[in-house]
Amino acid sequence: MTEDELAGLAESQKTGVLQRAKAGDEAAFRELIDVYQRQVINTAWRMLGRLDDAQDAGQEVFLRLFRSLRKLTSEDAIRPWLYRVTVNVCRSARKRGVREPVAMEETYDPPSGDCGPEEAAETAQRMRWMMRALARLPEKERTALVLREIEGLSTKEVAEILDSSETTVRSQISVARTKLRKMASAEGRE
Repeated sequence: MTEDELAGLAESQKTGVLQRAKAGDEAAFRELIDVYQRQVINTAWRMLGRLDDAQDAGQEVFLRLFRSLRKLTSEDAIRPWLYRVTVNVCRSARKRGVREPVAMEETYDPPSGDCGPEEAAETAQRMRWMMRALARLPEKERTALVLREIEGLSTKEVAEILDSSETTVRSQISVARTKLRKMASAEGRE
């Protein structure tokens, strides 16, 4: 299923789910997990650099969601709340000494679909390089870049999630891009 299909499914599935989950409907809470699990795990993976650490962070995020259901006033508030909590859980994990990021080559699945084997291999290679490069960025720059460029949030949304100004977020993203370009240039990638 494509990202767009998942997003559409997420929008259609979440209607009324928050209210049912707040009322104690376990199936509704499970629906929330099903809808947002990929978003949370992918974001945590890009921030922590290890899939097993990202899965642990995801469990913590959904535990916090369960504990905070009553605080969420609308279903539109879930997505930004989850990003904010995911970022905070990942920051806490790094402070507690979660292992350094790895290349992620063992866990990255190459793209499938309409592309041929050569294109799929090239895309997988670019993705592995990008994940290694992201792991080398300082946390604040990596977080801003992941949320803005990979997760597709607006600069305003990223600033709200990071409790920062839009100017600071734009600066962090600009610095991160410059560092990525330098890494690519040093490795002969343009």
